[in-house]
This record gives sequence, C-alpha cells and structure tokens, in this order.
Amino acid sequence: MAVLLSDHASSVELRPLHYQFPKTRGNRCDDNWLVVGAKVTTAEGGWSFADPALLNDEAQQVTAWLRGVATGTVAVTRRDAEGYMSPDTWFTEPVLAFSLAERSESGALIRVHLSLEATPPWRQGDARPDIYQYFVEIQVDTAALLHAADEWELALASFPTR
Repeated sequence: MAVLLSDHASSVELRPLHYQFPKTRGNRCDDNWLVVGAKVTTAEGGWSFADPALLNDEAQQVTAWLRGVATGTVAVTRRDAEGYMSPDTWFTEPVLAFSLAERSESGALIRVHLSLEATPPWRQGDARPDIYQYFVEIQVDTAALLHAADEWELALASFPTR
C-alpha cells in the first residue's frame, strides 16, 4: 500500500518500507524510525529515494493531514514576507513535509516538500540547501485525498509503534 498523489503534471508516491533499526531494548525513539520510499515525477524529471524520514507517530500525522485537507480543516499556507515557504506539517527529520497551497470546492492544490536526501538528483550537492523550499505541487480532488489517507493508514498497519 502506498500514498499516491497525482495530477496530469506531477506525482508523488510514498510507501513505508521498514523500520530503520531492528527492535532494541535501548532507545525507544530509534526503534520507531520508518524508512519511507518515494517515487516522484515532475515536468523536470523523475527520481526516487528511500530514507528514514518519519517516526511512527509522525507517519500517523500524514493520515490526519490528508483527511484534514479533504474535510477543509487545514488552512492554506502562504509564503512569509521574505518569500520563505514554511510547511504546516513537518517532522523531526527535515526530508518530507506538506502544505496546502489552495482549496476549491472539488479538492486542493497541495505541496509535498522534499529536502536533503529527497531532493531531485540535479539539486543535490547545492552548496546550501534550503530546507522545505523545493516542493512538488499536485492538484488532487477530495476523493483522491481520502483514498490516499486510507491507503497510507493501511500501509502503516504493518508498522505498529514499538
């Protein structure tokens, strides 16, 4: 199971792959790092990555965020006065984040922010990466958002908090 957000120009497919570390009796936080795999397609090109991007409880927030966008409880995110884009849903590891660009009666324009290891290969190695400033915008209808939330929730069922 995976989250697939797609429109005519771009797509982002996210899938929890495995825990980063085997279960230990030590640091409980480390036991719950999930490696997330992704396939991204944009007009610029396509790429994939796999990275320990989310803690288990953060992965659950993705489901809630998608449902919140679908039901209209997530606010639109605007650039600040300096032009910086700060996502409304971000995580401990600044690899992946989400924000809402626009809302309409039929759906939403969402941003999937990709930083560090998740950026496209042609942007990796930049002297100073701008965290959260590279994003893929995807126009998604309400039914597709709810379907993506359901699929992500099903995928996470294989990864209970340890």
